[in-house]
Order: sequence, then structure tokens, then C-alpha cells
Amino acid sequence: MSRFGSIAAQIKPIIFVVGICFLLLLILLWWSESRPRPWTQAEKSILKTLNIANLPVLKPDPSNAVADNLHAAKFGQSLFFDTRLSGNGKVACATCHQPQRRFSDGLSKAVALGQSQRNTPSIVGSAYSPWLYWDGRKDSQWSQALSPLEDPAEQGSNRMYLARLISNDSFYAKTYVELFGELPDFNDTSRFPENAGPMSYPLWNQAWLNMTAADQYLLSQVFANLGKVLAAYERKLMPGPARFDEYVNAVLHEDDTVPAKELFNSQEIEGLRLFIGEAGCLQCHNGPLLSNNEFHNTGLLPFPGEVPDQGRSKGVEILKNDPFNCLGPFSDEMSHQCQEFTYMRTGSVVLGSMRTPSLRNLGGTAPYMHKGQLSTLAQVMEHYNAAPLALIGHNEAKPLGLSKKQLGQLELFLNTLDAPLSTADEWLLKPDSSTLGNVTE
Repeated sequence: MSRFGSIAAQIKPIIFVVGICFLLLLILLWWSESRPRPWTQAEKSILKTLNIANLPVLKPDPSNAVADNLHAAKFGQSLFFDTRLSGNGKVACATCHQPQRRFSDGLSKAVALGQSQRNTPSIVGSAYSPWLYWDGRKDSQWSQALSPLEDPAEQGSNRMYLARLISNDSFYAKTYVELFGELPDFNDTSRFPENAGPMSYPLWNQAWLNMTAADQYLLSQVFANLGKVLAAYERKLMPGPARFDEYVNAVLHEDDTVPAKELFNSQEIEGLRLFIGEAGCLQCHNGPLLSNNEFHNTGLLPFPGEVPDQGRSKGVEILKNDPFNCLGPFSDEMSHQCQEFTYMRTGSVVLGSMRTPSLRNLGGTAPYMHKGQLSTLAQVMEHYNAAPLALIGHNEAKPLGLSKKQLGQLELFLNTLDAPLSTADEWLLKPDSSTLGNVTE
């Protein structure tokens, strides 16, 4: 045997052993990845706070006396789907807040009579937020519900038309009287013109200015009450338990009938670990609805062709001057506590900040961010990973430095938050044909 043949014969067993060791290492890596490490007690405590089972009972809204009245909710449900509330008779609240899209519309910016300034946020679970709209310019669901009715880009109607519509619809008039007392007689055209409102077209606005202050108040009271019944309906729109919540239940109760490993795969688990840990998502997205309901600047680029959005700093100014805010004359909050309103953050600290949305049901609410700037969750992950400088104000986020794999894991986890709404009442998700359009002769 040659010298080289002898060396080769000696090396073969070594190569074989190294190959076996390498194979065992690969098997060990696969095994360790397929069997994630157990959750610590500290981590379990965090997961418990995110479980929708820990969503507290919804507190009463002291600014809305009919907030939890079932008749008011059914009245509001009819109004929500009624296109007659718009200037052209074709646009309802449900035009932009579509039940099949988790009460959003799938557009970067809402489109009704015109194009809105911002993206349509889902209203599911919004009763838990002290602020409405991306900039928080409304402090109750009922006051928020009023704005689209008069906005020329949305429903483009006016207070006088809406009040007369309620008076002339048999179901609406009867239910209104039961909830709020007698309606004013709007048939006196010397007092109540055909169309009038303070935020509408010039002719409507002039007609409004020609009315007495007392009649303006009567009309605005009816208008405010429409917002209150719409809010009574919207308060019933709540997210249901998702696969994520099932997984948390299984983790917290190890003797659960469904083992956790059957609910989440290893990549979703790693995404969840990143969410509550290294990615820092809990700074804004915490609690059972995964939102702190506060305002943050995350350095988003403005919508193409637009200047940067001032966000909350502008929203605060609008809110303070809104007659329908918590301290206004149409609020039912007689004690005038309104602590959220009184102690809200203001000034440059909130410049460019937007309200933190819930992360539940993200799969049905794309595109994302306050003007729909980002089309996919992958783009959202990349944005937060880079944390670019803000064009206005200060970006509170810091670059994450996560790998492509980790970003993908985060996205996989976020998809586990999708779930049907928490309701057994089918009427919540569609118009009630038995009550719509009962116009008196």
C-alpha cells in the first residue's frame, strides 16, 4: 500500500465521525427550535395582561345617558346603515366602517362624497379609548359619530335635514321620543329652514346664522342625541378571542385540554417573544386590546404630496373648542369631572403624534398607519426596525436591528390576533330592514 493510501485509510474513520457529529448537531438544532424553551413566570405574567379574557368590563360613559340602552343601540344600528343620512342619499357610516372588513374600508384614505384626510380606523373595541380619531380630536364615541355626518368629504349632510329626517320617519321619531322626550316641531319653516348647519355649504351656514340661538340649540341637541344612539350601537362592537388568546390560556393552564404546542408553531412563539421583549412593542401596544390609547410619533413619512401631519397637537386645539366635548353643553356628564380631558398631554411633546391603534384583527384592516402609507405588515415591521428620523416632532422609536427572520416571526405572531367579533347578535353586523325607511306620509 502506498504512503498516500495509508493516510487516506486513517482519515476515513475521522471523516465519518466528524460527519456523524455534524449530523447530530443539525438534529439537535432542529430539536431545540421545534421545542422552544418554557415561558418563565415573569413572561407568563406579561402574557396574562394581553389575554382578551382580562379585558375589563366596559365602564359607563357619563357623557352619554343612553350609552348602554338596548333601544338606543338598535336605533343607532339603523342609523349606522342608513344612507339617507348623507347629502346624496348614498353614503352611510357603514360605507367606510364595513363589518366584513372589521369596520374599516381597505383604503389608504376613506372615500365617501369625497376623500377623507386620513385612513379609516376600525371602531371595534373603540369604546375603551378615551380618544377618537387618529389625532384624538374627539373625546367620546358619540361626539366622534357626529363629525362624518356634516363633513363635506364624508356624508355631507346638515343638522336641519337630519332632524327633519328623524321627525318624519315613524320608527326613528317613536324611538327618539321614548329615549329623549318630545321632538321640536320642525314644520315651522320660518324658524326651521329646509337645510341649515354651522359646518356645511355656505347657503346652509347662512341659514344657520339666521336662526335664533335658542333654535340652534334645539337643533344641536337633536343632532347630539343622534351621536349618542350611534355610540350605543358602536359600544357593542367588541373583538372576540383569537388563536393568540387560546395559546395564552394553554400556557397559563398547563393541564388545558389543548396543549400550547398545538396552537402556536415555533416561529409564532419566537415572534411573541420578540413582541414582549427585544422588539419593545409593549411600550405602546399593551393590555388586552394591545393599545395604550395614547399618542406617539413614530417617524412616518407624510402621504405623497402632503405636508407632515401635526397629529395630536392640532387635535388638542380642535377638541378644546368642540361644543360636543365632555365639558360642553350637550354632554350628560353633569359632575364635569372629565379627567382625561382636563389632564391630557398638550404642546410640542405631542407634535406629529398619532393614537396607538389596537393590534387585534390587523389582517382585515390594511393598509396601515394614519394615512394608509404602509400596505403590508411586512412594511410596518421594516419601518419600526429602521425607525427613521421624523420630519415633524421627534420619533420616539429607536432602531431595532432585527434580522429579516425576526421581522418575519413578528409578523407571523401578529397574524394570530385575527378573530371574529365577539357577538352572537347577527343584527349588529347588518342593517335592520324592519326599521329602515319608515317614512310617515
